Amino acid sequence: MIKKRLLGLLLVVLGVSFITFAISHLIPGDPARLIAGDKASEEIVQNIREQLGLNQPLYIQYGTYLKGLATGDLGTSIRTTRPVLEDLKAFFPATLELSLVALLFASALGIPLGVISAVYKDKPIDQVVRTLAVTGISTPAFWLGLGVIVVFYGKLGLLPGGGRIDEGLTPPAAMTGFYLIDTLLQGDKAAFVSALKHILLPAFTLGFVHLGVVARQIRSAMLEQLQEDYIRTAKANGTSKWGVILHHALPNALIPSVTVIGLALGDLLYGAVLTETVFAWPGMGAYVVNSIQALDFPAVMGFAVVVSFAYVIVNLIVDMLYMLIDPRISEVS
Repeated sequence: MIKKRLLGLLLVVLGVSFITFAISHLIPGDPARLIAGDKASEEIVQNIREQLGLNQPLYIQYGTYLKGLATGDLGTSIRTTRPVLEDLKAFFPATLELSLVALLFASALGIPLGVISAVYKDKPIDQVVRTLAVTGISTPAFWLGLGVIVVFYGKLGLLPGGGRIDEGLTPPAAMTGFYLIDTLLQGDKAAFVSALKHILLPAFTLGFVHLGVVARQIRSAMLEQLQEDYIRTAKANGTSKWGVILHHALPNALIPSVTVIGLALGDLLYGAVLTETVFAWPGMGAYVVNSIQALDFPAVMGFAVVVSFAYVIVNLIVDMLYMLIDPRISEVS
């Protein structure tokens, strides 16, 4: 099964690289002209095209990109003139930290809400949770982000509206790349509080959609488990209502939910693009938006390949975790 997943990883990376390459080159515009400026002569623009290899046929450009990709070379950014891999290494920790905090928020609230919704099926609290779930799934991230900025930053002044840390504070030394962890390791309480305040609004915005997904999945799984024979047996043995729910039904309901929660991390990495732009969060999302505006093809393709690679790796880990939780899956496979 793992071999199949690894083969699938290769195919996904190839597919994403090809699709991203094709779409990038369909966008109207000339990166060489952007670099040279509107007043530059055609000779200067042509020289830049030759330096960047943009004068070659597309299949040769793509073949060159694949050769570099095989050795871990994602090319050189047209905009920053640095290796794309180095740029992404610098921005990836910020995006991953935001995605993990958003996933923690979605899981910490989504699981209890899903359980309560299932236990009190068709009651008013169930209707509230289901409405909240649908609202989360339907709400555009950029709209929600702007809304919470207006309320919590503009009106109430409770939380900052952008960035990772207050301007007057020194960012922590990059030990893990996660400000929340690095500030704690270095014992800088002021920086930790600042980093925590800065991440709350973007993490809430990014995690709100997946809060609804997790709550719906847990509710569905719990409703199925509550109808099983072992639940009736546990009740007949005198186990309390919440004892049956928490110690019998919930652990079994979490098994199919592991996949949804795990794969949500991959969705969050992609979904961070709009959220990071709204909150001026210095992660891969903001990096790729600036790269798209500059027609920086290598940077855009590098972002897509790295996130797709991370998505498939997360998928593989989820499958392995699933088999660990439920050995019957490995027997069937």
